[in-house]
Amino acid sequence: MKDKATSFDIAYQAGVSQSTVSRALRNSPLVNEATRTKIQAIAKELNYKVDKNASNLRTQQSDTIALLLFEDPTSDDSAINPFFLSMLGSITRACSNKGYDLLVSFQQASNDWHADFEDSNKADGLILLGYGDFVDFEEKLVQLTEQGTHFVRWGAEVEGLPMVTIGCDNFQGGKEITEHIIKQGRKNIAFLGSASTHAPEFFDRYKGHCAALKSHQLVVNPNLQFNALYTEEAGYKAACRLIESNEVFDAICAASDLIAIGAMRALKEHGKAIPDEVTVAGFDDIAVASFTFPPLTTVKQDTKIAGEMLVDSLLELISGKEISTALIKPELVIRKSCGE
Repeated sequence: MKDKATSFDIAYQAGVSQSTVSRALRNSPLVNEATRTKIQAIAKELNYKVDKNASNLRTQQSDTIALLLFEDPTSDDSAINPFFLSMLGSITRACSNKGYDLLVSFQQASNDWHADFEDSNKADGLILLGYGDFVDFEEKLVQLTEQGTHFVRWGAEVEGLPMVTIGCDNFQGGKEITEHIIKQGRKNIAFLGSASTHAPEFFDRYKGHCAALKSHQLVVNPNLQFNALYTEEAGYKAACRLIESNEVFDAICAASDLIAIGAMRALKEHGKAIPDEVTVAGFDDIAVASFTFPPLTTVKQDTKIAGEMLVDSLLELISGKEISTALIKPELVIRKSCGE
């Protein structure tokens, strides 16, 4: 019976060291593309299979990334914000393409995230999606940084926190969607969403919203901003408060699609026609946004690119490279809720 091929056999045929073969088969960025392709082709020809357990013992690497989701209040049993579901698919594909496994779990209240994952060799690094109240979450991020944990997070860049963040340009997205609403002839635009450091993404969207109003010589009326966080119910309640306030408004700019969907329900219950009386816009472009009635105008955050950037950035961080925060360009998706 023919002995199984080893990494040394591949190294001999490729004319490289055994350690280079190991890196190439893990898709390590430390090996150039041409050499990786050559080594992988030889491995395939020899029908070589990686003994992952043995490899992990030698390298003390798990070849696994941990994706930690925040448990959001949802209308179903998933406890996952619908926006993050599409990003989950993108992250899974990106990990697979890099030869990494993905461990998916929820964030824990424990102060020992690092011990649960990286220090126990369950994962080589962490991707964090969601956070609840950022003021409370910030302490966890500082702790992870001080402990030297490899991690990247999706969200807004926050001053004073020296960590890598991949996110959407929320300010620009908030500005562009508000400008679009203004171009539809609307002048009294309400904003539904938090405008504080408790939700940095929403706060940046609100800042962009205000900048658009000012650039068109419109008054920023603080009485047209109503707090809401993450859910349809929050959007519904915020819109009800807006309606009951008797403030004059002809448009709603919501900090997320879920908030916008809740607001649309409140408007309909109060007999306000969309978009004739009130135009409505959201943010995220979750799957259901195109199936509301009328379909929801929104700001798309590209989850495919986001997932790839999160994985690529984390792997570069794990390999010792210097990486920096990056923002993805938002894209307007115009539908009938704004009169189009």
